[in-house]
Amino acid sequence: MPKINRKVCVAPMMDCTDRHDRYFLRLISKNVMLYSEMISTGAILRGNQKNVLEFSEFEKPVALQLGGSSVKELSKASKIAEDHNYDEINLNLGCPSKKVQKNKFGACLIKEPDLVAECLSGMVNSTKLPVTVKTRIGFDDVEDFEYLDKFIKKIASTGVKTIILHARKAILKGLSPRDNLRIPKLNYGIVKQIKDSNPNLEIIINGGITTTEQIKEHLNNVDGVMIGRSIYQSPYFLADIEREIFNNNEIPTREEIVKKIVEYCLIEVKKGTRVNQVMRHTVGLFHGINGANFWKRYLSDNMLVRDADVSKVNYMLDIVKHNSVNLDFKNLTAS
Repeated sequence: MPKINRKVCVAPMMDCTDRHDRYFLRLISKNVMLYSEMISTGAILRGNQKNVLEFSEFEKPVALQLGGSSVKELSKASKIAEDHNYDEINLNLGCPSKKVQKNKFGACLIKEPDLVAECLSGMVNSTKLPVTVKTRIGFDDVEDFEYLDKFIKKIASTGVKTIILHARKAILKGLSPRDNLRIPKLNYGIVKQIKDSNPNLEIIINGGITTTEQIKEHLNNVDGVMIGRSIYQSPYFLADIEREIFNNNEIPTREEIVKKIVEYCLIEVKKGTRVNQVMRHTVGLFHGINGANFWKRYLSDNMLVRDADVSKVNYMLDIVKHNSVNLDFKNLTAS
């Protein structure tokens, strides 16, 4: 099995990194590692597997992130993920939402290292795929190196070799998931300490990374970085990452990406996918350049509603075909 390059990863994000978003991101970057949004074991074992697990080979390499705390269910779901040709299985130990805690998975499991070890052992023994973990550096009032290092070593004892650390602790009561992404202070230093204490583990750092300069700085201390919101809000940031981190200058223009995602959308619509399910992920494509507001407005007015008219997608494709260098954003607002 070829080694996975996790130098730069796109974080699993609920309601964001579905298969359509991953296809869109792969159009921009051929080198980053992609992750699914968290899928509960129940959704896989008792739901529609095709709906929750389907993806395109074009997205690869791609990891499936699981949520759960049942050894039996996680083991079964891991084998199913392997059968569906994913490249990695990741266990979510970082989500702090009340709903996730109620189902006993996510960040609340940081308090139960023995259960986590049992779950991971079951997963590792049920699949040939690499099993990885995404977790936080602590929870509530617990944020110290000794506890975290012991937790990491417990995880490593199961055979897990890659650990993604969100450099914030999780506040399990009183904060929303959104607030948990900004209020707990970042502590990059403790992640470096973990890497120094566990040199044989692949340690990926996550949290608050927004520039290629930051990526390069972190790569001096850890094995890889994971980025979430900065990429979802400004997907073409991946072009900078390709150039500056992977030394790849063969990057499609935004206009070329529009053409390809429109073609993909038209194919998906014929399969029963709604236009907004694909195009909602492209809102930030022109972030930071002149005309971005026209792009967002056209999407908002024509493609982000549930019953969006597919003919509007064809109109976008016509614009791209007749504007080989720059999109005419003023025309984008025409009906």
